Amino acid sequence: MMDANGEELAPAVRSILDAAHERAGGEERISVDARSFSDALADAEADGRVPVIAEVKPTSPTTAGRRDDDPVDLARAMVAGGATALSVLTEPEHFGGSTDALERVRAAVDVPVLRKDFIVEESQLDLVASDLTLLIARFVDDLSGLLQAAEERGFQPLVEVHTRAELDRALDAGADLIGVNNRDLGALEVDLDTFESIAPHVPDDVTLIAESGIGSTDDVRRMRSAGADALLIGSAIMDGDVTDNVRRFTTA
Repeated sequence: MMDANGEELAPAVRSILDAAHERAGGEERISVDARSFSDALADAEADGRVPVIAEVKPTSPTTAGRRDDDPVDLARAMVAGGATALSVLTEPEHFGGSTDALERVRAAVDVPVLRKDFIVEESQLDLVASDLTLLIARFVDDLSGLLQAAEERGFQPLVEVHTRAELDRALDAGADLIGVNNRDLGALEVDLDTFESIAPHVPDDVTLIAESGIGSTDDVRRMRSAGADALLIGSAIMDGDVTDNVRRFTTA
């Protein structure tokens, strides 16, 4: 399978996308009263915390093993460590996520919650309410249409890019919240240079998030100095005591 750019994808990612295209959407249109991510960012900065989106990620194709803690317990522990927002996987087959986990987490915490999934058509926006929703530019044909559909429902769309061309597509579509994924979904390789090469081309009025490959406080400082307004961190938080891990990154 090729992506929206006509480029080859890693087999694991092809499998994820095949499953995404087969997954049904919601039957009724969702309307979300979203918690403001920009306000949460401002609060973190005012408190002297590095803004971290901590990810509740039971497993993934690039991590070994699986963590079966209750997602609500993990979420509360992350917030206790100072997380600005949470990311919850809802992809069921490859990441062990569920819409039920997101609903329970969002009801249990007061920070914004991002729905992390592979959304490829509008009806899939209607599966569950969240404050932010991920749209991966590489996998969406009509990015401006899906972005508008998400905003009309009240979501704050986070548009993920990996290249300058994808950044240009996201900006042309009207995205004002952009994440740069340091992981190449074609080869599944991680390179923090990706963020550093793209960040200078992002307008100042766009909120910029560094995603993937952030495993140390040095990485946090590196991404922040390159222009990251916030960091999305999954595996490095899920490996061990999540409260201590979040606190280590938010105080970096």
